[in-house]
Amino acid sequence: MAHFDIPLDLPHASRLADRILNLIERHTEELGVEVPEAIDCAERLTSLLFRFGDEEMTPTNSESLQARDEAAVLGRELVTYLEASPIKSDRLGQYVRNLFECLELGAEGAEISLRAGENPHSLQRPI
Repeated sequence: MAHFDIPLDLPHASRLADRILNLIERHTEELGVEVPEAIDCAERLTSLLFRFGDEEMTPTNSESLQARDEAAVLGRELVTYLEASPIKSDRLGQYVRNLFECLELGAEGAEISLRAGENPHSLQRPI
């Protein structure tokens, strides 16, 4: 499956985690549903990546790889919760794909984003 192959970018991954959490919270309000597991997981993802959001901070290689691996685990868990919820959306799926691309896991992101609601025919998806 086509995907963007970019180098590890934890600062942008941190911003995407924030966007994912905000979008989940907005969807739950708009739809009047509760998805506490998804919100909790998104909050944990945001907390994990928060310290990498400062582009002036330079983590060691091992810190970066450990954060990437932990973020990927949380991202997979989050998608499982989203898949079982009514709050999936094209935008949410795009954010998930972009998150995994920033974690150097673009191929997985291209697949897992569909489970979070990304439209497989979206113009935002790589060809």
